[in-house]
Amino acid sequence: MFLRLSILTVIHLLFQLTASCSPTSNAKKIIHDKALRTISITVQNGSMKLLIDYSKGCYIKRLLIRNANVLSPSGVFTGITTKNATYTSQNLSGLPDVIVNDSTVHIKINYGDPLLSIQETWIFDVEEESVTWEVKRLYPFHFEAEATYFPQWNFASMSVWKGGIIDNGGMVWCKYLKNINDTYGVHTGGTTYWNEASGDGLSIQGKPMEGAQIASQYSHSPQGEFTCMQLVSSQPLAQRYNLNRFVSKRSNVFAPFQIEKGEISVRLTMKYINYFKLYDRGDLKMINAAAVRELFNTTARYGVVDNNIVGGNGWITNWKCLHEPFFAQIATALADSNYTKNLSSTLDQERDMAMLPDGRVLSRWHNAPGDEIPGTYDPATGYYEAQWGYTIDSQTGYVINVCEQFNNTGDMKWLAGHKASCENALNWLIKRDENDNGIFEMVNRNIAEKKASDWIDIVWAGYENAFVNAQMYAALQKWAACERLLGDFEAAERYRLIAAKLKGSFNKPVEEGGFWLEEKKQYIYWRDDDGSIHGDNLVTPVNFMAIAFEICDDPQRIKSILDQIEKRTSAENLFHWPLCFDSFKEEEVHQNNWPFPKYENGDIFPTWGYLGIRSYAKYNKQLALKYINNLLHQYEMDGLSSQRYSRSTGKGLGTDILSGICTGITALYTDIYGIQPRWNRLVVVPNLTQELNGTKFTYSLRNKHYDIQLYHDKYILSDGYYNISSKQSFGISDISDGLTFFPGDQDTTSLFIQRNNNNALSVNVTQWDKANIVFTLKDADKYHIILKGLPPLSNFSVYTGNSKRRMVSGKEGALTLNEPFKKNAVIRIVNENSPVKNKSDETEITR
Repeated sequence: MFLRLSILTVIHLLFQLTASCSPTSNAKKIIHDKALRTISITVQNGSMKLLIDYSKGCYIKRLLIRNANVLSPSGVFTGITTKNATYTSQNLSGLPDVIVNDSTVHIKINYGDPLLSIQETWIFDVEEESVTWEVKRLYPFHFEAEATYFPQWNFASMSVWKGGIIDNGGMVWCKYLKNINDTYGVHTGGTTYWNEASGDGLSIQGKPMEGAQIASQYSHSPQGEFTCMQLVSSQPLAQRYNLNRFVSKRSNVFAPFQIEKGEISVRLTMKYINYFKLYDRGDLKMINAAAVRELFNTTARYGVVDNNIVGGNGWITNWKCLHEPFFAQIATALADSNYTKNLSSTLDQERDMAMLPDGRVLSRWHNAPGDEIPGTYDPATGYYEAQWGYTIDSQTGYVINVCEQFNNTGDMKWLAGHKASCENALNWLIKRDENDNGIFEMVNRNIAEKKASDWIDIVWAGYENAFVNAQMYAALQKWAACERLLGDFEAAERYRLIAAKLKGSFNKPVEEGGFWLEEKKQYIYWRDDDGSIHGDNLVTPVNFMAIAFEICDDPQRIKSILDQIEKRTSAENLFHWPLCFDSFKEEEVHQNNWPFPKYENGDIFPTWGYLGIRSYAKYNKQLALKYINNLLHQYEMDGLSSQRYSRSTGKGLGTDILSGICTGITALYTDIYGIQPRWNRLVVVPNLTQELNGTKFTYSLRNKHYDIQLYHDKYILSDGYYNISSKQSFGISDISDGLTFFPGDQDTTSLFIQRNNNNALSVNVTQWDKANIVFTLKDADKYHIILKGLPPLSNFSVYTGNSKRRMVSGKEGALTLNEPFKKNAVIRIVNENSPVKNKSDETEITR
């Protein structure tokens, strides 16, 4: 017995010794050197280390990410700036009080002067994978501050990080802070910094105390540092200069603000991240996945100016165009819940602030007046009508984004909150059909007015505009579907009929009042009120829009348009489609568009690239893939940091960098991989080329992560619990206790499967048509199976293995099976009422 106890004692001592030597043990997490007055904190097996120095002042002196210090000598400190002075934790009023135990560090400090004494308590909670730093600050009285440092992070240089992904879905790109004191600020507190070369990253997520507000300000300091000041206040911060979120060569974007007497606090969670792993885009066959990742984390996110301002321009120019219909598509491809959430709140704000009582949607947001029709700029909100004319596509852009965003979120309550506003936006344009021909007229009537009516804003398109009317068709179709879901079937039918009339009129030859020009095999751009036609110079967005939004479904017209576009693009060896191939007439455009090719009269604007990809994806997938890869190659060369590209030289042009330039790559996900979120399911409708066979990636939707595998003969979706595969396009929903399979892109017919005790399940659907439904259950177990949407009161034969039974569908068209099945059981359901049922299969199984 004594020997046994001694051995156990030795083992216990050895275990304790081993634990004490472990790099993840509490003994090694925190080391307090009282002589040097430093505290080192190590987490994540040494991937992140902090050194707190309180020998002279108190600050984080070093922050090591995989043993590389990312801080400048200024480190990380707290503080405050008033009109007269700056006080920071680097210059204390006395010695700090420090208490260190196994997993926490408490430091109490005082700084300031006799007139303004600041008391702070720092609490570091140390866990295996992160460090949470709580800063509690006590203000002695009410006063006005210029800035508060909660804290200020001072990184060693502008090249330590490529940028930071912000928790509102946006990003700060260090290369855009090119001048000393270039500064960008947002009303949120979380940033994930990354280094593209090493893949190392640092996540800092700041959350203020309840009732308080947080903001972040990024800057290029006079010392060449990349800095981030986090500000905590009792009220949201106002802008210092107009509504600017970005200022050049100025160190503050936020206005002075009032400090309330009492305590205010913030919690900051810090952790190392493996950027390559966290933002892995998967195994994208024949696609540069790294370029996709970087484009999405830079160019695509750059359009987020701030909370409630998600756009397709960017924060350098402080601009957002409401007349762009593709923001929800960007959200689909990014699959970032922060971007998606911000887009929903952006559309809420635009409903509340940018829509006039009559339903008119103002077309733009900007930080300052100067671009507006006189009298339309609201300095409180920043919304206005563009000086170039009433751009009517803001009506359609708003509605399309609402409909597609609803598919991203599945939030029926949110959609209901936009019912009246979407109806008002559509009705405003519907009322403009002054000649009752089903085509909706613009505010400007002819080229003599020298005004625009859509996104191509210095081309004098007006009256009956194909660009706007093609979007209107899409908006009507999408909104009619939403009305049905909201239960307003009368409104849904009204909008459906209006869309049908528009489609018929749109496709008529120009001689009959439509937009089709048979002579040139293309859709014209617009018709003036005198009947004259304009824009027969192969305007690509107009023709792509007609195909992509399916107002044109004539195969011969589609072929004629796409063949000539490709022929002419290839002849000029262009990497992307120009806005138009031939010149407008001089009287049809602003002088800045002359001579051809120049600006909107012939240059390359990739913003509308997704329309081209969508158009070619169903016609010639190889060409769609060609232009996707062209865009990715261009990103590798210049970051797509341009407004447009010269038709003549291929060089990037324009100071108004457009984040919408990313849409050709978002279409890789929506139109090539076929990722189509629907309000109640995730649908995959791939258009794969041979080279893309075997593509694998993870896709996130509504807090679920799906592993997706795409092959030519099978598509596989798995969320780690349910696994489903099919050789046909399908949708999946697992929001209840079980799995629902939807064949194709519809939700009236479905297969619900639930395994005994709601265990994980795997199913392969090999056939689904009017005559036969065939699927295989991988695991032996008892299953509850419901097929819905079948012909009601119809006869079916159900084959399982060698058994056969007759069943009749219910009044609602449902069949139910409750029984055990063997491993790899094949279930075949044959519609006996179908004239095309497969008799040979029935004979084989019966035998």
